[in-house]
Amino acid sequence: MNKRIVLAGILSVLSLSGMAQDLLLTHYTYKEGNPTVGKISALNTSLSKIKLSGPQAKYFGVNENQELYFKKKPDSRTSYEVKIEAQKPSGKVSQSFQIIKDEFHPNGVIAHRGAWKHTEAAQNSIASLQGAIKLGCYGSEFDVHMSADSVLFINHDPQIQGVEIEKANATQLSAIQLKNGEKLPTLEQYLSEGMKQKGTKLILEIKTSILGKERSLALTEKVVKMVRDLKAQAWVEYIAFDYDVCKKVVALDPYAKVAYLMGNQTPEQVAADKLTGLDYHFKIMQSKENYFDEAKQKHLTVNVWTVNDPELMKWLMDKKADFITTDEPEQLLSLKKQQ
Repeated sequence: MNKRIVLAGILSVLSLSGMAQDLLLTHYTYKEGNPTVGKISALNTSLSKIKLSGPQAKYFGVNENQELYFKKKPDSRTSYEVKIEAQKPSGKVSQSFQIIKDEFHPNGVIAHRGAWKHTEAAQNSIASLQGAIKLGCYGSEFDVHMSADSVLFINHDPQIQGVEIEKANATQLSAIQLKNGEKLPTLEQYLSEGMKQKGTKLILEIKTSILGKERSLALTEKVVKMVRDLKAQAWVEYIAFDYDVCKKVVALDPYAKVAYLMGNQTPEQVAADKLTGLDYHFKIMQSKENYFDEAKQKHLTVNVWTVNDPELMKWLMDKKADFITTDEPEQLLSLKKQQ
């Protein structure tokens, strides 16, 4: 492995240290009949002199509570872009946001690595994402790693075809071909494809780095920055096995939806750390059935993985699990329709 490539990657991610969104919204979607989109804020500071600009700014206003709202009824389009400018004590800031109509499927079915098991798609491929979208799943789950030169790629395992993702450069990884003929997708490609529709959420797992905690947190910063830069906040929800990674996402974007995967934190602790959900293995939820009620009391969502048995699916549906992650989204969708 070229040490200069590794060093370049480390320097690149370290340069992101302290990165945070200049401006934040509590929500990026709207529903018919509710003119309010979300509150405008910034991390740990006040805002004043908020202004809106851009061709579609005419649709919006900002009220006395610094909330972005529709001052005229939305038209036939379902996506709007608006630039928000504001004054912080440290100076002026501005950021553009994409506001979309909330048309996400309410079925709570999350396709694990996309819909691939009954198709020709490779796991974590663009085709598997398209499959989940075609099925009408609430979400398509996928996994993100960072190359040695700090490019973000989609794959479940830390290696692919004998190549260690974190120790390879982007040129090498981009040449890898999946079983369905696709190239190994980047996060940018995956998000861009997912943003072409408004029915299926993008459930983004930030993988724990094999190179250590610092690298995991650097990956987290890169991921959140890319979501912000692509204006993909309305689509993306975050999950991770590393609790520090989850807390880092919350620190960078306090209004992001973030769920913890490992299963070793109580609902009380997860809520105290301002995460929004549990995303635990079904065996944990079977052994700690009280977590269903405790999570609800703490206003946390409950997702359960990876559930492929129909009887277990029914049990979780009876328990009112908010989401179920499965390799069998077709089967789960069928059961949901029978409710």
